[in-house]
Amino acid sequence: MLLLLKVHLSDLLGTAKVLGAAISTIGVAGSGVGIGIVFGCFFLAVAKHPLIEKVIFPYVILGFALSESMALFALMMSFLLLYS
Repeated sequence: MLLLLKVHLSDLLGTAKVLGAAISTIGVAGSGVGIGIVFGCFFLAVAKHPLIEKVIFPYVILGFALSESMALFALMMSFLLLYS
């Protein structure tokens, strides 16, 4: 009986790891949406005022980098949950 309980708990732990890793990858999708919003707003701003492109492009790259870093953090957390 005790051996059966140990096998059950190990299966439950493996399932929880996979489920936690799957849930933590939702942040990658959110990052994709954030990057799309950043570049979409950039294109709209340049379409309205073409001379402002050189002024706001560094801010666009900063927004892209911050959104991408959140995706990498979410991916890192999923790997930590899965392989620890």
